[in-house]
Amino acid sequence: MRILVLPGDGIGPEIVESSMTVLKAADERYKLGLSFDYDDVGFASLDKHGTTLRQETLEKAKTYDGIILGTQSHADYPAPEQGGRNVSAGFRIGLDLYANVRPARTRSFLTSNMKEGKSMDLVIMREATEGFYPDRNMSRGWGEVMPSPDMALSTRKITRHCSERIARRAFELASKRKKKVTAIHKANSFHMTDGLFLEAVRHVAKDFPDVQLDDLLVDASTAHLVRSPERFDVLVATNFYGDIISDLASELSGSLGLAGSMMASDTHCCAQAQHGSAPDIAGQDKANPVSMILSVAMLLQWMGEHHGKPALVEAAAAMDKAVDAVLEKPEQRTADLGGKLGCKAFGEAVADVLRG
Repeated sequence: MRILVLPGDGIGPEIVESSMTVLKAADERYKLGLSFDYDDVGFASLDKHGTTLRQETLEKAKTYDGIILGTQSHADYPAPEQGGRNVSAGFRIGLDLYANVRPARTRSFLTSNMKEGKSMDLVIMREATEGFYPDRNMSRGWGEVMPSPDMALSTRKITRHCSERIARRAFELASKRKKKVTAIHKANSFHMTDGLFLEAVRHVAKDFPDVQLDDLLVDASTAHLVRSPERFDVLVATNFYGDIISDLASELSGSLGLAGSMMASDTHCCAQAQHGSAPDIAGQDKANPVSMILSVAMLLQWMGEHHGKPALVEAAAAMDKAVDAVLEKPEQRTADLGGKLGCKAFGEAVADVLRG
């Protein structure tokens, strides 16, 4: 199994390196037979090739069994016409990575940002190829225009096809968990777009009679995530709503730095940490690599399930458990969690657990 590794910007190279230490330990223990190739995206690619994301990189990525994508400093890129291409959007559109899967769970041994006595174990299934994002809702051009300096217009795109396929992935996942899907929308205001999304989700629900479906307005969902997170299992949402509520859920559960994330199509999968590039601490060995390590574990699980390789699924579960085993000891946590370990040392500690 071949994996393409793209370290990215800011703390990306550090958390990817730490994750590779863990992944190579899992590869050795479970005899996974993995091989790795590296390439540049982000500022490293801009310096060498004049663009943050080359089309040939996307085409090459399609030939791999998995992709590991480090963080990107999108906000600091030059304009698209000057080579500042949105790397995440490029992969999501170029490889049709429509399912952005974002789990959020509390850990009994870590402090959360939730009300006392509350716990959380949910997954947000976020559609990632259309919606409010202007860089991915037009076949040509950009989804925002400014007719005058004092007026800006934005176009939103919602399709039945994309809504149904993300809903199907949500119901498939829920059928393996607590058998409940919550559709997040604002159909009381966006009658046509969110109305179409909700209609598509309800249509797919008919194929999963054992899975309960309910729905919530997106504003109400934020209140329920704070007040009664135990009511949720799998939440399915369009792009923009899913982005917002997943950050809220992850921060409530403890930290964005603890939240794994993957982007998947029916044929490709990419591990990508949920948080940003944190350029203020880049190169200082201060970054928390947990999100990236857990994202890589999610990638392994996806690869194992889609290629019929149980060892990959077993290794993914072991990586998850190894992270928790290290986090359970306060002195082995990174500084943002009150511990003493740097990014590199944390990855080595997790790898040591895997090696037994």
